Amino acid sequence: MSQQVVALLEKLKLPTSWEGLQKSDNNTKLVVYAGAGVGAVLALSAINKAYGTDPIGRTLELFGKFAVQEKKRNINVNEVIDAYNNLHDDDKAGVEGRNDAYRTLVNAYYELGTLFYEWGWGASFHFAYFLKGETFQQAIQRHEYYLAGRIGVSTGEKVLDCGCGIGGPMRNIARFTNAEITGVTLSEYQVIRGNELNVAQGLKGRATSVQCDFLHLKFEDNTFDGAYAIEATCHAPRREDVYGEIFRVLKPGRMFACYEWCLTPKYDANNELHRLIKKKIEEGDGLPDMASQEAVVQSLKNVGFELIEARDMALDERFGGDPWWLPLYPSWNPLSFRFQMTPVGMALTRYALTVFEFIGLAPKGTVKVQTMLQQGGWGCAQGGYTGTFTPMFLMVARKPLN
Repeated sequence: MSQQVVALLEKLKLPTSWEGLQKSDNNTKLVVYAGAGVGAVLALSAINKAYGTDPIGRTLELFGKFAVQEKKRNINVNEVIDAYNNLHDDDKAGVEGRNDAYRTLVNAYYELGTLFYEWGWGASFHFAYFLKGETFQQAIQRHEYYLAGRIGVSTGEKVLDCGCGIGGPMRNIARFTNAEITGVTLSEYQVIRGNELNVAQGLKGRATSVQCDFLHLKFEDNTFDGAYAIEATCHAPRREDVYGEIFRVLKPGRMFACYEWCLTPKYDANNELHRLIKKKIEEGDGLPDMASQEAVVQSLKNVGFELIEARDMALDERFGGDPWWLPLYPSWNPLSFRFQMTPVGMALTRYALTVFEFIGLAPKGTVKVQTMLQQGGWGCAQGGYTGTFTPMFLMVARKPLN
């Protein structure tokens, strides 16, 4: 926290840390929570006026969903986040425990995190680097269109989106290729939300979300004319299991392309910072364990694919543009999305959500969910900055004709 902010809080006799706030009396908490709430509204108003991104409208929609999440989804957010955090406590679970509880881990993560993702990032839950002059949405769509172009599908052909989230890429690619996209996700909530958006955007029958474990796809052999996965297969405990299922349902001679989350050759398991980055990415992004680039390439070959290309697209020429991790890197501009990544921004977010929990606008446990997601954001940003992690290791492969 900046020295000026700390000095002001001390002058007002207010706590200067989260731990101090927790130990303070109820009147002090009320003052801080109210101030954080007012500050959040003012900041959103300023962003809305400056950029026209309607954060107030999106935030009201978020809290509207918060209000019915537990009842409509029949869950207890606080219990789910505690169970999720226990899976990432190596003293309680470890890598083997997370692998064994893969379905629980992924379901809990997306049940808790999807609302925040859609509010803060949009409907496409992935990264993209920026060419000079590109907006965030332009970069996201270009990244999707490039991958779609690598699988070579035509109008009316059937395509599998393996790990579709709420279907942002699926809808963009359906419009781009005019193919029929079927997306699979383990999360029931994401299927419901994805199909709502598919219908709302006039893509019913062209883009369809299906609840399915991608380790056990519910489709016949040789069903699809193409398949892709965007930052999704990293949730599989063993890559051979998910790649093998994609191989099975893909028609002979057709293409599979994916962006995979990987540790890069710069990752050093003996480096304490590198290990911390890896752990925070796993904790904040629902991953059992991270894999190297060499490991995922070998897994793809092991199930029978012919590898056409493999490269880290984070190293591509950006022609003066920005790296993929910049949106998650802290900025002290209070009108920037990146402000929330600063110590002050994280504290204000935590205070504001605590207020919303207190007055019933958000379910108990929401603060823990946001803290978990922020840790993942920190890990990804630091992984990108140090070059030890990439979310866009491209692999393009063909299923042999024979």
